[in-house]
Amino acid sequence: MGPDNSNRNPRVSVIMPAYNTATLIAASLDSVMQQTFQDFEVLVVNDGSPDTPELEKVLAPYLGRIVYIRQENKRAAGARNTAIRRSRGEFLAFLDSDDVWLPGHLAAQMKLFDADPELGLGYANCYATSDPAQRRTFMQNCPSQGSASFAALVVERCQIPVSTVVARKSALLAAGLFDETLVRCDDYEMWLRVAFHGAKIAYTREVQARLNEGRPGSLGVSNVKMVEAYWQILEKADRTLPLSASERKIVRARADEIHGRYLLEESKIRLYQGELDSAAQLMSEANSYLGRPKLKLLLLGLRTAPVLTRKLFFLSSRFRGKTLC
Repeated sequence: MGPDNSNRNPRVSVIMPAYNTATLIAASLDSVMQQTFQDFEVLVVNDGSPDTPELEKVLAPYLGRIVYIRQENKRAAGARNTAIRRSRGEFLAFLDSDDVWLPGHLAAQMKLFDADPELGLGYANCYATSDPAQRRTFMQNCPSQGSASFAALVVERCQIPVSTVVARKSALLAAGLFDETLVRCDDYEMWLRVAFHGAKIAYTREVQARLNEGRPGSLGVSNVKMVEAYWQILEKADRTLPLSASERKIVRARADEIHGRYLLEESKIRLYQGELDSAAQLMSEANSYLGRPKLKLLLLGLRTAPVLTRKLFFLSSRFRGKTLC
């Protein structure tokens, strides 16, 4: 399968940003070429990658089958937007260049759209690690429950792995494409706007991809940065979207909760660094949002026996933060 140079546009445009993944992108591309559904084009965007010489060597055998675009670094959102603007398909399928699809992914997702002409976006379950020996799925870690509405995405009752998403191009254009000012979680912010602007979202629990979430230097590695990004995105939604009163209440409550979790993560860093007064202050602020009994006990310990409390904190797994999905 190569780029369609006829007058007929492909049905699906595969969007693949590439940044520092020269050693991984061949597996991603092979997984696209091996799809049972073959009516697609592939757009690979070299987003000012520092490994460009190595990347282009790896891409050389694929150049007859992909659209290759080079640009200055604009982060994942900018790379995705560049590819979307160059795309010819009615549908957009997203695949990060360190993840892989299982062979039936596109076929299964396109069946969802064929069955429901009103569907705007579909996503699927996937393995949450690149290690074939690990069988735990994304939805075991980050469940999707009920309808994937705007409110469900805000409270993360439904959570969307970007490398399983297929969407109508028109739905993303209506929502305004990806926000290039965001350093992290631009995909989450995009799906929020897609849902808010009325696109119907559906999902399947069928495993259709394998993520490489543990790659060193990937955006998901730093818990505190991820929590901060979620909080800022919710604040942006509250500030910029014409929310109804009920929607604003949900967004505001969730933003305050995530703000508390962000402060808690920052307090853990200060505690680890031995900055006990600063840790206690941040933890007190976090607890004003979260109101957790265990935090109150920890704060009491920091005020009465700070050195012992710090030691016990790091011996206990009960107070370790959980990564946001």
